[in-house]
Amino acid sequence: MVNKAKITWLGHAAFKIEANGINIYIDPWLENPQSPVKWQEIKDAHLVLVTHDHFDHTGQAKEITQQSNAILVANVETARKFGNEGLSPENIANNGYGLNIGGSFNFEDIKITMVQAYHSSATGVATGYVIRYPNDINIYHAGDTGIFSEMGLIGELYPLTVALLPIGDTFTMDAYQAAYALKLLKPKVVIPMHYATFPIIAKDAHKFSELVPEISPQTKVVILTPGESYTL
Repeated sequence: MVNKAKITWLGHAAFKIEANGINIYIDPWLENPQSPVKWQEIKDAHLVLVTHDHFDHTGQAKEITQQSNAILVANVETARKFGNEGLSPENIANNGYGLNIGGSFNFEDIKITMVQAYHSSATGVATGYVIRYPNDINIYHAGDTGIFSEMGLIGELYPLTVALLPIGDTFTMDAYQAAYALKLLKPKVVIPMHYATFPIIAKDAHKFSELVPEISPQTKVVILTPGESYTL
């Protein structure tokens, strides 16, 4: 049973999720200019999730996994790349194989389900994750993506408690597309990400916060500053 889940934004697309004593880090690029922590300080990870193989998402995933003796979750080809770079198979999901879209990885009472994203990746394909806890707490990290109609299926299959959505434009959805995506996903709460790190993406989340009540009024917008947390 999950009593509460704490979601901390570490800047860009990086998050830490804490629940039932399990710490999950997602896309830990902690050399981003917003990051409130240094990657060298992180030794408490149990799971490290990588959505796709771009530098601002792989970040320091290998180093954090090694120094925490955690398990890294990534698509098959990206997992193989991490293995070729020296990460032990014991520290990669499914004994080094990783997983692919539609597949899940179980860790204690948590189920990590890999879902599609529409984006590029240096290895494999871009993905998102639905992190499924007991008590029907489902947290969706979209990774880098444009809007796509199958988001509606994700929301139907796994009724979402929280969605972590990119809003920055240029490389991902912009504020309007992300707000419209909420009509498909239907989460209770949305936390925007992937903005304010590069000059050519959105500088803030103000436009997004204005659009959501108009387009998807059933969803609560929570805007975090790097290092700030939201607790379910």
